[in-house]
Amino acid sequence: MTVFCDTSVLVAGSVFRHPHYARARAILQSVVDRRDEGVISTHSLAETYSVLTSLPLIPRILPLEAQRLVEMNIQAHFRLVSVSSSMYLSAIDACSRQSLAGGRIYDALLLECAREANCHRIYTFNVDDFRRLASDLADRVMAP
Repeated sequence: MTVFCDTSVLVAGSVFRHPHYARARAILQSVVDRRDEGVISTHSLAETYSVLTSLPLIPRILPLEAQRLVEMNIQAHFRLVSVSSSMYLSAIDACSRQSLAGGRIYDALLLECAREANCHRIYTFNVDDFRRLASDLADRVMAP
């Protein structure tokens, strides 16, 4: 099965101290073990690094550690889908049609990548927003 993971799942599954670690790690592990094919957006690499280095943890995750987490847990196992200019335009269209502002555009971009890769499952901890943004994919969107 082809599974898409958004940043919330990638971060939670990479940080043992995260409250959703066990749930997210199970999804990441299914990709590592090749029971599922994992897909992410290239944008998620930067977003995951950003979140990892800004989590309110003590001790904080340092930049080199965040880089290692991204490389070992994500980059080595997931197929990357680049965001094309047409995908940006589709994401903007999806948000504007629903009068959605702000950061939801990033969720819309991720959904465009999942659509492009024809993923069977789209994992996120932001299920309601993802389903609202892409009603045609709603049955594929779920939390780990």
